[in-house]
Amino acid sequence: MIDTQTKEEVLIKALPYIQTYEGKTFVIKYGGAAMRDERLKVTFAQDVTILRKIGINIIIVHGGGKDITDLAAALNIESRFVDGQRYTDEHMVDVVLMVLAGKLNKEIVNLVNSNGGNAIGLCGVDNGLLKAKRNSEKDLGLVGEVNFVNVSFLNLLLNNGMMPVIAPLAVGEDGKILNINADLAAGAIASELKAEKLVYLSDIEGVLVDQKLISSLTHSDAESLIDRGAIHGGMIPKVRSAFTTLDRGVRKVHIIDGRIKHSLLLEIFTDEGIGTQMIHES
Repeated sequence: MIDTQTKEEVLIKALPYIQTYEGKTFVIKYGGAAMRDERLKVTFAQDVTILRKIGINIIIVHGGGKDITDLAAALNIESRFVDGQRYTDEHMVDVVLMVLAGKLNKEIVNLVNSNGGNAIGLCGVDNGLLKAKRNSEKDLGLVGEVNFVNVSFLNLLLNNGMMPVIAPLAVGEDGKILNINADLAAGAIASELKAEKLVYLSDIEGVLVDQKLISSLTHSDAESLIDRGAIHGGMIPKVRSAFTTLDRGVRKVHIIDGRIKHSLLLEIFTDEGIGTQMIHES
């Protein structure tokens, strides 16, 4: 049981952050355990609802790779991966649509709204929200890279108190629907909106160096750690992508552990946070 004094201290410490972020926009990439664990689903819905109620604009971009693979298997459609990325053919894009724009999107919207939020479910196809070109680096089939975000449409929703929940699909140059990596879709949306924060909820603590969590990281420090091998493997593209997003106008990028209850609130409203924030050199 938390005593009254402790509760007061928590609220008082949160007040400067609430004042700072009122009216600002956060883009949250939602995935991993936070999307699968029933207890964590509820606390996530509570967290984003609290953030919206205190005046922060929230946009959620969600993944759903495991659900896509499971449904594809049930339909006897083979899942293929190229360097860890899903190959999407005509059959697989139908599965992606059903899972992301259908089942998962509406589950998230319903859960947020059940907790007092004002969520609206979308995919990139709706009102030309996301447009994309085919992946240029490797043949991934119907997989795209976002080159347009309908910012005026998103601002219309945000200005009317809504919380967009976006499935990462887009319309290609030839009119075909393209599958988009959720991390990259979130980054593109945050960049175009010049968001205050882009937050990645993942199944890792953040950036670890010698088993120690790094709470804040600048681009120069990150490159030094990469050069000496302290940041390695799959974390390298994740970190570099974060700094690319910063260069495009986002103020801060956070990687936080979605396996922890109320991780969003703990990262945003406490001095120490619980993950890693990527920040500008200044």
